[in-house]
Amino acid sequence: MDQDLQRLNAILRPVSEPRVLEGLYTDDQHERLLGVIERNGPWPTITAHHFDTVEELLATSNGGTVPAGGVTLDDVATAHFRGILGKGSISFFPELDDCYYNGRFLELVRDYWHVQYARPTLMLFNLCGPHHSGLNAHLDAVTFRGIRIENSPVWLQNVMGRSGLFTEHLVKMAQVITWWYRGENGTFTYWPDGPLGAPRRLEHPLWNKAVVVQNEMMFHRGDPVGRPEERDTPGLKHRSLLGYEVEREGWAITTDGEVIRRYAPDEMRLLVHWSAELYADRDEVEKSLDHSDDLTFDVVFDRLLADLHARGLAVDEPSDPLHDQDFIRALMAAYNIAPVTDWARPAA
Repeated sequence: MDQDLQRLNAILRPVSEPRVLEGLYTDDQHERLLGVIERNGPWPTITAHHFDTVEELLATSNGGTVPAGGVTLDDVATAHFRGILGKGSISFFPELDDCYYNGRFLELVRDYWHVQYARPTLMLFNLCGPHHSGLNAHLDAVTFRGIRIENSPVWLQNVMGRSGLFTEHLVKMAQVITWWYRGENGTFTYWPDGPLGAPRRLEHPLWNKAVVVQNEMMFHRGDPVGRPEERDTPGLKHRSLLGYEVEREGWAITTDGEVIRRYAPDEMRLLVHWSAELYADRDEVEKSLDHSDDLTFDVVFDRLLADLHARGLAVDEPSDPLHDQDFIRALMAAYNIAPVTDWARPAA
């Protein structure tokens, strides 16, 4: 096997084995989470949060290249929706403060990394009914000192992670990810032994079941939700929204204000993703706070270009590297590692 792929496979593994737990949220916390989600929609698709082009979306996974003739984000849209509950240590909904500033979760992730300090940095939810999810595994946004979700596109963070060129600036992260779902399929597949290793699957029951994990450095995916005959969503677009209809006591997807699909509450699959930043000691805390060891965009793109050229790839220096689609495609091709195990058969 190619030595470079072996090297990247060794890098793209979580720091510790994912830990499966149950019952981390109380019934009251779950009810308050649902209340916030119902009252504050409608919510955009997951891809609408992060991507403006198909190239940017594919750069986060092993999606390959855009087919001849072109594909739009509408063509690859899935009926999976997202909202942000807290970010940058700020809880956006005071009624969820005890969920965001969760002492048990902080203890879990410190133990997972075997470090002294942790702080919550992001809490979001994904919500869906039966739908076709993409079959490509992905990494969550990989965080580096100076290059973070707050100032950088997800595709760049993930290209940096897959390149293996910036590991000395990698920020320690861990997540507590919890599911509530009693329907068909909708499991979670992950690659703790690297993208070239064998996958594992978190099986049902998924009610208040959680994993403690480092999803930035472990390929994973949510499996298709619901029975196959229930998954089609005609009229779905990248810009579609999901909202709660109080009068119907159920959920509706709309495209440009028109309802294209409705779901009963018991069809919905809720995922709550809580993320924390970890520090080995006070020195690492200070390094993060004073930004004395931050990467810059200039350093990142210079290093990526130098590596591409060292590989013998003829890539022009882009004038706008964050948006140059040819450059993004070149990066995708150069750092194209993802799971290759024959696992991705749609659930029956």
